[in-house]
Amino acid sequence: MYIIMLFLIPAALAVSAGAADVELPVNHHPAADVYDGWKLGSQAYTFNRFTFYEALDKIASLGLHWVEAYPGQALSTENPEAKMIHTMSPELQEQVKQQLAVRGLQLLNYGVVNLPNNEAECRQVFDFAKNMGIETIVAEPPEDAFELIDKLCQEYKIKVAIHNHPEPSHYWNPETVLKVCKDRSKWIGACGDTGHWMRSGIHPVEALRKLQGRIISMHLKDLNEFGNKEAHDVVWGTGKADIKAILAELHKQKFAGAFSIEYEYNWDNSLPEIRPSVAYFNTVAAALKPSGWKNLFADDLTNAQCKEGTWTVGEGVLTWHGGDYIWTRDKYGDFILDLEFKVSAGANSGIFFRTGDLANYVHTGIEVQVHETTDGTKYGMCGAIYDCMPPAKTVVKPAGEWNRYTITCKANKIYVVMNGEQIIAMDLNKWTEKGKNPDGTDNKFETAYKDMPRSGYIGFQDHGQPVWFRNIKIKSL
Repeated sequence: MYIIMLFLIPAALAVSAGAADVELPVNHHPAADVYDGWKLGSQAYTFNRFTFYEALDKIASLGLHWVEAYPGQALSTENPEAKMIHTMSPELQEQVKQQLAVRGLQLLNYGVVNLPNNEAECRQVFDFAKNMGIETIVAEPPEDAFELIDKLCQEYKIKVAIHNHPEPSHYWNPETVLKVCKDRSKWIGACGDTGHWMRSGIHPVEALRKLQGRIISMHLKDLNEFGNKEAHDVVWGTGKADIKAILAELHKQKFAGAFSIEYEYNWDNSLPEIRPSVAYFNTVAAALKPSGWKNLFADDLTNAQCKEGTWTVGEGVLTWHGGDYIWTRDKYGDFILDLEFKVSAGANSGIFFRTGDLANYVHTGIEVQVHETTDGTKYGMCGAIYDCMPPAKTVVKPAGEWNRYTITCKANKIYVVMNGEQIIAMDLNKWTEKGKNPDGTDNKFETAYKDMPRSGYIGFQDHGQPVWFRNIKIKSL
């Protein structure tokens, strides 16, 4: 029993919290990028051996929120003739939007696509981009097309970023990109492909310095060799690109835009190399301009409290093995917790937060239910604040599918968003009596919820059945 809802990333809702209003994601899932102003996503071409929808699954598994599509990828195994392309029917465009939304992804860029000096053909691309919510079209247009393209950019309020394939392609040299950008509006700029610059014998940082003020987006790569057209991608930070210097230069330039992972090696099984690349990017980027988002647990669980072997992290997934709860070592009070979970058939678990005493976690912590469906009572449904408040609606997916939670705590207010829908809006101050809910029903708790600790440990429950969590991120408020 589940409902699929659309959830791109809308504006935050202002929530009163004491003397000031703060912007909190109480009715949607947030983008949890670690650098304040950068968007790390993936070019679907990274997964061109797969369908577009399979590529989206892989991108979502990395904890990314942003997608760059390219023209011509088959949409699905069920309908391989249908392509991800700007000429697709309106019906297919709506289907793609839904498939993006159920994974919590947003289509940000599209390319590399042809933009000829032909208004009708260009408008077809721009109309598609507008309908799909695309911000940037990535292309390598002929030089005589830029007057037309600039006009359309300003009309549609959509950017065009000039991509550089390796020498002898037309735009391999940043000087050529600068030439066609001269006297053009801010809507025209560069999509810097660091790997292709390296294959052309151009140091990425030098190219970025030349293009300062015209960089719209990036195709980020790290290669095993410099100046070799046969060089291949490697885990970021281990190659010759100097990713750290690239990010430092973009930070210095106050670049605010998108990075697309375009990993063109080990095509059939690249996730084991992309995942540490994302981790490296996040480590470097967070040190430059932190947004406040961080992983709740380290991969080695050194910042967790649990018995050895009861929980493990592998391929980005926190897996239950039985024998203990897992708790944070740090305490959290006001925060946003964003994560995904998956349960086995019939499984039951929970997420505890603000737990004041681990020896008495039931009565000093608040639990959001993690469950396949319900346990027969409204207070035990998936998404319920256990024994206190039912979810406003049932949006949990079947066992074996990933669900997403965003739990926001600010003073006496608790909000839960699940799979794009707000399901809990709770005011703890309404729970004035121990053992009682505001509607008069009984609960099991020895403390009135208004008197529950406002700071404490976060933990995941061991209830005896397999459960998995991934992309567990937190931002303290």
